[in-house]
Amino acid sequence: MTPRTDSAAPFSAAAATATVADAPRSELLQSVVDVARAIFGAEASSVFLLDEEADELVFQAVSGQGEEFLVGRRFPAGRGIAGWVATSGEPMVVDDLSADPSFDRSLAESTAYVPNALMAAPLISDARILGVLEVLDPSPQARSGVRELDLLAMFARQAAAALRVLTPERVREAEERAVSAGGALEGARREDALKLLGSLERLLRGVG
Repeated sequence: MTPRTDSAAPFSAAAATATVADAPRSELLQSVVDVARAIFGAEASSVFLLDEEADELVFQAVSGQGEEFLVGRRFPAGRGIAGWVATSGEPMVVDDLSADPSFDRSLAESTAYVPNALMAAPLISDARILGVLEVLDPSPQARSGVRELDLLAMFARQAAAALRVLTPERVREAEERAVSAGGALEGARREDALKLLGSLERLLRGVG
């Protein structure tokens, strides 16, 4: 089944849409996929956020192939490798997707990019799965062992922590408090989130 393209459909709190958080959240998630793609030498990278109410995963940021048209597309949360990672809460690396039964080729074909290999890790914060980070066709060195998968999982955890800083509830609270302060609190939250990613990027580049 081809994923729905109704990007205007409502998200749960975990998916965080249609709020003042949209701009900094989009900036944060684009930073996540761009950095992940660069660090792991991947052809593409994407972040899916979990819409708990609809039980779907939604493309929220893409770097590389498909970034022009994939954002907002949805598919069932239990489908494919991203679905397995979201359900299990465990990272996964697959060197040969053609031989992996978890790989949903029809879903990949609907995105106009069928990778040969991928790495994926859950976005987990406070024991809650917010979504999945994938890197598609990473360099052979990047997918060569457990160490690299651990690095991706660590990056995904840090990204999830940064994302939770920008959840709608917290941004609304910040907006209310910032009325008399010219919006400084909301800006500070965005900067805090991006600093988390910046720190981890430096760490990953130092040990990669």
